[in-house]
Amino acid sequence: MRLAIDVMGGDNAPDAVLRGCIDALELLDDADRLVLVGPRELIAEYIDELAKGDPRIEIEHAPDVIAMHDSAAASVRSKVNSSIVRMARLGAGKDGTPCDAVLSAGNTGACVSAGIMHMKRLPGVHRPGICVTIPAFQGPIVLCDAGANPEPRASHLWQYAVMAEVVARRSLGLDKPRVAIMNIGAEESKGSDLVKQAAELIKATPDMNYIGYVEGRDFFAGAADVIITDGFVGNTVLKMAEGLAKSLFEAIATEIFEQDPNLALQFEPIVKQIYAKNDYHEHGGAPLLGVNGVMMIAHGSSKAKTIRAAIRNTRDYVNAGVNQAIEARLSQVADLEKRQREHA
Repeated sequence: MRLAIDVMGGDNAPDAVLRGCIDALELLDDADRLVLVGPRELIAEYIDELAKGDPRIEIEHAPDVIAMHDSAAASVRSKVNSSIVRMARLGAGKDGTPCDAVLSAGNTGACVSAGIMHMKRLPGVHRPGICVTIPAFQGPIVLCDAGANPEPRASHLWQYAVMAEVVARRSLGLDKPRVAIMNIGAEESKGSDLVKQAAELIKATPDMNYIGYVEGRDFFAGAADVIITDGFVGNTVLKMAEGLAKSLFEAIATEIFEQDPNLALQFEPIVKQIYAKNDYHEHGGAPLLGVNGVMMIAHGSSKAKTIRAAIRNTRDYVNAGVNQAIEARLSQVADLEKRQREHA
């Protein structure tokens, strides 16, 4: 696998990204390559010190940076030599040796814009969506969209369901994942016109195990394997889940220690083990579904271990052939939306 990585993306870049890349080398085969995209001298100085001469590391010079606060689409058009744009072009096979996947913890909007502009979309896809796998006690939950498309159409939500279901099959090994739409109530009469229209499309999709609506309180209760929503709600749920997990474990640890310090020492390994399973830094990036290639977007606050995990997950994602399966599935159901409109 050839993986292009935006070295300058994220709140803790470039140090955390470069450190994560070095740490991930132990996970790679001899034929794998990490193409580090960013200022050549900066990268070379770091690599020479910690991974000098490792043939699995290559450098792609990109002198400019799209900051986290920059306007997404405008920056992608104006900063053509930025690390995000150069990374996307490598994913599209437009510069140098093509890469099998790209990874960034940088400006999410810019990543989405660069992916659409340079890597293009899969045939028939209207708007790509970010697909996040969230750990839960009953098993992982696939959520789409987590921030790429805050104002979707019903057809967008339907395509997210089709693509995310493939992710659940291929990445999580679920034979018949349960697909649901997040709503303000479980009753079919509730929800906006958008949600109701999307439900009709998903319900009519062949071989889709659609189970209806789920409410926010059902999210972590194992009610569904795949949950579909718009990017605004999805991103809010994701960030809230991350904050809640951290706060909850801190509260538990503090309470136990105040009750009995010796008991806290006994429970410490267990608490750490459970926290690791729910720590987003351990789960790495999320694929931008719908682009013609593999683009993984990592959390803006990524640490070295986040990048390491994202590289591992990207490699598994590519090897599982998820994107090829998504393209085949979209082709299989391509006429559904058209038929639904004709009968409306």
